Parts: sequence; structure tokens; C-alpha cells
Amino acid sequence: MKDTPNSGIGSSDISSSDIRSWDVDPATPLYRIRPVALLFSTRVLSNISNHMVAVTVGYQLYDLTESASLLGLIGLAQFLPPLVLMLFAGQASDRFNRRSVLRVCYVIELCATLGFLSISLMPAPNIPAIFCFVFMYATARTFELPATAALMPLMAPRAVLGRAIAAHVTAGKLSMLIGPSLGGMLYLFGPYVVYGACVITIVIASTACRILPKPPDPMGDRRMSLGTLTAGFRFMWRNEVLLGAVTLDLVATLFGGIQALLPIFARDILDIGPLGAGVLRSSVAIGALVTAGILSRLPITRHAGLIMYGGVIVYGAMAIVFALSTNVILSVLALMFLGAGDMVSAVVRQTLVQVTTPDDMRGRVSAVSSLFTSVSDQLGWFRAGMMAALLGPIGSVAIGGAAAIVTVFIWNRRFTSLRRVQRPDESAPK
Repeated sequence: MKDTPNSGIGSSDISSSDIRSWDVDPATPLYRIRPVALLFSTRVLSNISNHMVAVTVGYQLYDLTESASLLGLIGLAQFLPPLVLMLFAGQASDRFNRRSVLRVCYVIELCATLGFLSISLMPAPNIPAIFCFVFMYATARTFELPATAALMPLMAPRAVLGRAIAAHVTAGKLSMLIGPSLGGMLYLFGPYVVYGACVITIVIASTACRILPKPPDPMGDRRMSLGTLTAGFRFMWRNEVLLGAVTLDLVATLFGGIQALLPIFARDILDIGPLGAGVLRSSVAIGALVTAGILSRLPITRHAGLIMYGGVIVYGAMAIVFALSTNVILSVLALMFLGAGDMVSAVVRQTLVQVTTPDDMRGRVSAVSSLFTSVSDQLGWFRAGMMAALLGPIGSVAIGGAAAIVTVFIWNRRFTSLRRVQRPDESAPK
């Protein structure tokens, strides 16, 4: 009997090996495949809550203290857990049941959000307590990200895996678009309203997680050592395709990142003010979302390596166009295409990471990939700001875009296996 997307999913204990073997039509809408829909919902709601918390904590702290230095410390409190614990988080995803790891993360995030809510209802909110809950929330998020990434290939039938991963990437972009704006709007009614909404979203995300099909328990040794912690790095170093894909993204983001300079372009070059700065930031996300929607219905099935290189070239070229533009419409279009190029590259990269990595190492490799992405984002903002101070914002963005394009030609010669990859949802050549 032929399996269908709805067969046997009334129970959350269905084996994920059964899911991967389902014989489904590759064109089946993803929302009809319950495990994919549940994991997508979990990721979107959790990420929206995270962005709402981040925005609200910053607003609230500045309202209470009017201290820019404390805002910097909030950023540090959010950045330290991934930097210090990401490798341990990857190990946890490969040594314990990933659904159970997610459940624990959501419990901790719920407790932290309830803490924020309680503090907001006090006459005199306690500042050190806010920092404690920020650190607590960021720690849970550090363990959540690799567990969610490692679950994705287990929750999707093989026939729709490429589309499911594109939808998984879309979930991150969608939450980036919705979360900050929703948090800012609700903050007008008070921070406790935002935290109350976050409690609701986390509860719903946790409920979706609880009814996910049970993934198989990892079969590897649960003991932790330096060797097991660094296994993700070693695996990636030995795999030319993965190493090329991840480092290409790292270098391109390092040079091509322009988000930090958007306020300068909005005020001093395009003369569109703070509202216009929000439009510029949203333009990148809109371009990425449209592209992700297309890829979730029309997955890449040929020349994936070359398409990934092409995505980075578009990313760099559009950064140059944006840098030189003095027309608002052209700048918005350039940012939309920049987001589209970035999304194409991200979908191919994440699909390669998921498919070429053995299941017993997927958490650690995903953690390394997440760590590289986080570091490149942070350093990219720093690079853009420092170069803008020396050469001006136009020079900073234009040179960064050109460097991203040059990187593609260097990587094309250095990582020839990546260039030859055809379907990213099949095992890539080593």
C-alpha cells in the first residue's frame, strides 16, 4: 500500500524512519505533511518570540536606565552563550533525543519569559534580574537551534526534503520580519503585553513540539570528550563540499554585510528618515521570503553548486548597486535582490549540511555551521562600521560587495567539488 502524507500520523510516536520512507508526490503541499508543518510552526513561533523578547528587553532597559552601555551588555549577554556553548549544544543534539532537547529548551524559555513578565509588573524592575533572564533565554536558544536543524531531515519524506529545508530557512526569515515589528507595536501598550504574547507563542510552539513524531534515539556513545566536541569541525574539514559551502557564506557575509549601515543610508544618502530605514531593512527580508517561497515549490534539482555561486554573485553585485544608488526605489529593489541572492545561497548550503552529514553527527555539524554564521554576522557588522569610518558608507558597502564577488571566483577554483554539485538534496561528492 502506498504511504501518503497523512498516513499513520495520528500518534506522536510514529518513527521518523517511517516518515523518511513515505512515498509521496514531490509536489505535495508541505502543509499537508504533518511533521513538516509542525516543525515549521514550532520554528516560526519560537523565533518570533525570540525577536520580540530581544526588541522589548532593549526598549525596556533603555527606558529604565537611559544607558547605552547597558544595551551593549545586553548584546554581550545574548552573544556569549552561543560563543561558549554552541559546541556543547551540538553534542547534546547528537547524544540525546532531539525532540526531548527541544522540549527542555522551551521549558527554560518559558520560565525566562515568565520572569521578564513578572519583572515588568513590578513597580521598580530589577536590572540584574533582567540580565539573568536574558542569559537564561539565550542559553536555551543556543541548544534549541542545532536540535531543530538536526530534526528537519528526520521529519520530511525524502521526496520533499529539498522543499522542506527551503521552508525551514523561510521560517527564520519570516520570524525576522514579523517578530521585531510585532514586538515594537505591542510595546506601545507596555512591555508586559509583549512578554504575555511571548508566553502564548512559546506555549503553542512547545505544544507543536510535543506532538511531533518521535525521532530515533541517537545510537552513539553519550560520553563527552574534546574529540567528540570537535568532531563537527573535523568532519567539515574533511568534506570539501561542506567546507566550501560554509566558508563561502562566512567570507561573503563578512564582506557583504550592510545591515549596520542602513540607518546612515536612510538618513544621510537617501533622506528617508527612520521609517525609511525600517523599509530598507524589511526589503532584504521580503526578497528572501519571496525567493524562499519559490524554492519551496520549485526546488533546485540541477547545477546546485553553480547556482549557489550565482546567488553570492547577485548578493555582492546588489550590494554595489545599493552603495552607488541615490534613488529610493532602486535602493529598495537592490536590497530585495540582495536578499534573494542570499536566500538561494543559504538554501543550497543548509541542504548540503543536512544531507551530507550522517545522522549521528548532524547536531554537531549544524552547531558548527550556526557558529560560523553567528560569527560572520557579528564580524560583518564590525567590518562595515570600521570601514565606513575610514572610507565612508558608500565605499564600505561597495568594496564589501566587490570582495564577495571576488570570493566566488577564488572558491570556484579552490573547491571544485562544490562547483560540480547537482542536486543538493542528494549526497554530494566529497
